[in-house]
Amino acid sequence: MPGIRKYRRDTTEVSCCLKYVIFGVNILFWFLGLIILAVGVWAWTEKDTFNNLSRLTNIALDPAFILICVGTITFIIGFTGCVGALRENTCLLACYAVFLALLLLAEMTAGILFFVFKDWIKQQATSGFQTFITHYREDPDQQNLIDWIQEDWLQCCGVEGPKDWDRNAYFNCSSGAVGSREACGVPFSCCRTKPSDIIRNKQCGYDVRKPTYSLDIAKIIHDKGCLEAAEEWFDHNLLIVATSAVCAAFAHILGICFAQNLRADIFAQKAKWH
Repeated sequence: MPGIRKYRRDTTEVSCCLKYVIFGVNILFWFLGLIILAVGVWAWTEKDTFNNLSRLTNIALDPAFILICVGTITFIIGFTGCVGALRENTCLLACYAVFLALLLLAEMTAGILFFVFKDWIKQQATSGFQTFITHYREDPDQQNLIDWIQEDWLQCCGVEGPKDWDRNAYFNCSSGAVGSREACGVPFSCCRTKPSDIIRNKQCGYDVRKPTYSLDIAKIIHDKGCLEAAEEWFDHNLLIVATSAVCAAFAHILGICFAQNLRADIFAQKAKWH
């Protein structure tokens, strides 16, 4: 009976499994980054920001700018990982690993700073939200963000309460003298929703801050400020936030290890050829 030959995988071969895992995951991030970037650019185009850059009074608080930054970073990381793995390019894989390491370092630093400078971060968040309120009717992106925070996420109104809407020229109680129907009111996103509501009442917040308002305000709008609501949300979801942060860090470390192992395989294969 002829002897059976046994074949052993050459240890200098590039792992196809590792290669296509990196490629598959990062092509998703590549397209995700492209979509986020496109949405941010589209939002700026709709606001005619590119032709009037003077509108960017506080660019760090512009939701469209944040989308552009996040989309660009995600696109670059996805591109280097995807193309680097597919083409077995050690330079791109090295860039991919460095980007992930920098992102991991930034996330860890942000987490530490959040607990060390919690009061300062609270002050900055308060200042930023107050700026959003001031420019509520001037920037549609900031308006949509505030409405989402107040209505869908935290069910709150203003920074510390409904009275904060006096900062806005349209909702200020003195604006009634110039004909603003929203004077001494709040946006519809401050109103409490009912399961029976089929059509959203956009005028539910009119006049609710007037002393002569006859209805029970607590049943009409949220009386809790968004700052207090955010602190309560964070306390209730601390475990979820911490778990998500750990999972994100683990994913970064795993990505770095995969990229380095693939680079080592490629170098070993090239050394064999030479």
